[in-house]
Amino acid sequence: MPNLIKPLLSIIVITALAACEPGTISSGADFQRNYSSARKALEQGNYDSAIRSYAVLIQNAGPLEPRLRLEYAHALLRAGRYDEAAQIANGLAASTKGRDRAAALAVSGTAQHESALADISAGRGGAGAIAKLRSADAALKEMLALDDGLDPLGAMASRRADIARDLKRLGAGG
Repeated sequence: MPNLIKPLLSIIVITALAACEPGTISSGADFQRNYSSARKALEQGNYDSAIRSYAVLIQNAGPLEPRLRLEYAHALLRAGRYDEAAQIANGLAASTKGRDRAAALAVSGTAQHESALADISAGRGGAGAIAKLRSADAALKEMLALDDGLDPLGAMASRRADIARDLKRLGAGG
């Protein structure tokens, strides 16, 4: 049931904004339908489709742009496009505060960690991977400080412990 709450709330917000602020979201019902398709693609693991859909939606998102950028970054992360996901999430984190910043930092930190792991796996465990690990740790540390409620099961805290082990394994301390 909790997995249904976020999409339903998003649809309610989009509907309310489309009804109350004509012109802000230029396509109205089309925008809402396209958002539902993008979100469904993301949830079903059709990441390339979600990425394409979000890229188009962001252009006319109005006040929903930060939310759509976060979902776009999440789709990039899930598609294994870690550096792109981190870049989008970092830009979003730089322009938001509070819970929105924390959510962007969670995506950024996760993407940077996964990118570092891919580098290490490919034999590129040098300074670049270490920098990504440190940046990932800093993002997740700030995320948890801003809103630890976004990590109810401890996944981000656990990821920070993994990052410390990865840094130690690379001889970069913890």
